[in-house]
Amino acid sequence: MMTPRFRLPTNVVLIILTLVLFSLAAVFVVSAPGGYQGYAEAEFIFVGPDEAGRIVDLNVGEGDQVTKGMPLFTIDEDLQLADVKSAEASLGQALSALANVKASTQRPEEIAVLEAGQRRAAAALELSRLELARQKDLQSKQVASQAALDSAQLTYTQNEASLDEARKQIEAAKLAGREDEIASAEKAVDAARAALAAAQVRLDRRRMLAPVSGTVETLYFRNGELVPAGRPVVSILPPELIKVRFFVPEPALPKFRLGTALVVSCDGCEEPIDASVSYIAASAEYTPPVIYSLEERSKLVFMLEAKPRDLEKLRPGQPVTVEIAP
Repeated sequence: MMTPRFRLPTNVVLIILTLVLFSLAAVFVVSAPGGYQGYAEAEFIFVGPDEAGRIVDLNVGEGDQVTKGMPLFTIDEDLQLADVKSAEASLGQALSALANVKASTQRPEEIAVLEAGQRRAAAALELSRLELARQKDLQSKQVASQAALDSAQLTYTQNEASLDEARKQIEAAKLAGREDEIASAEKAVDAARAALAAAQVRLDRRRMLAPVSGTVETLYFRNGELVPAGRPVVSILPPELIKVRFFVPEPALPKFRLGTALVVSCDGCEEPIDASVSYIAASAEYTPPVIYSLEERSKLVFMLEAKPRDLEKLRPGQPVTVEIAP
């Protein structure tokens, strides 16, 4: 007679199997190698015109390597070139006005007329001097009246003043412009030079040069397209602006300090990349969507940034794993 076998209910078996699987998963997670998930990030340099215009020459393409000062693109410059020419003409006019003020205010022909007037005044003064002397002599002999002497004295005084006036007119005609007029003319020259410099800067900025060395990542406009003011035409990625962002749970944060040596690994990296902590966030955040799994999404983490030593091995957006260097 066979002994009947004991069979567990099916639902109990499923529960036991589930518990065993969860236990194995927990063991695996605990024993899995350490590391913190993150990604490569970069800050791009965007280059665009200060004023709206149409692209007439595009010198680079996406993926090109550029060096600082290399031509990137040119915007039509007809209006800016006209402004430069107008400013140059205004500066020439201001310089001429300054030269005229510094020069004599009267032409040689005009000074000759004034000198002729001086000679007439001198002759009239000499004649009135002789008449005054004659009247004084007659007055001393009591032949001429006092009225005649007074008239001769008045005429002499008037002619003396006329001669003095003629001399001062000639001196003034031969003097350069007054100091206030010269100062005003010099300020007008300075203003014209400043206007020319500003117009030249506006013209130069129509020919955009690379502000940094790096890789051309994106072209936002093409030849012949109209670019609004302030809109970028080219974005450049300088290697030195590549960094690693990773996220550390709060319990593990004390392990990190600024300058802590790290090892960064990624899919496709032939060998680990050395790096060091360059930034630690002051406040916690929930695990970012690009990092979390269903088990990790509700945990609070701190964001850290690291500077890799070999900048050429990472690309923006590339997932990485970060560990503290042994």
